[in-house]
Amino acid sequence: MIARRLRLRRSSDFERVRRRGRTLAGRLLVLSVAPNEFGHNRYGFAVGKRVGKAVRRNKVKRWLREAVRRLHPRLAQGYDVVFVARGALAESSVTYHEVAAHVEWLLRRAGLLQPADEQVNEPRDTTG
Repeated sequence: MIARRLRLRRSSDFERVRRRGRTLAGRLLVLSVAPNEFGHNRYGFAVGKRVGKAVRRNKVKRWLREAVRRLHPRLAQGYDVVFVARGALAESSVTYHEVAAHVEWLLRRAGLLQPADEQVNEPRDTTG
């Protein structure tokens, strides 16, 4: 679970990040990042109806929160980060591991996650 102080909850915060922040897109997710004045990161997740019915949307949100929770200690601090799920997540063949790899890839591209010894390539599509 991500602590309450680390979550974006107001729609005005989401709007500010989307308008003023830097946006990066991948096949599964869109990432928007904007500096904040708190000294710690705050995270927001938007999963629309394109992703599926409520059960699927909630599952995707849980996956995103868990992926971010695991990476949080390794991230640069002082940013508001918003993940927006794309319709490709509606495919039932997409797994948690693919979503977690995609989150990590986007955060590296945004410069928030320090690169490891591996290359920074878009995660492979294993659905096809």
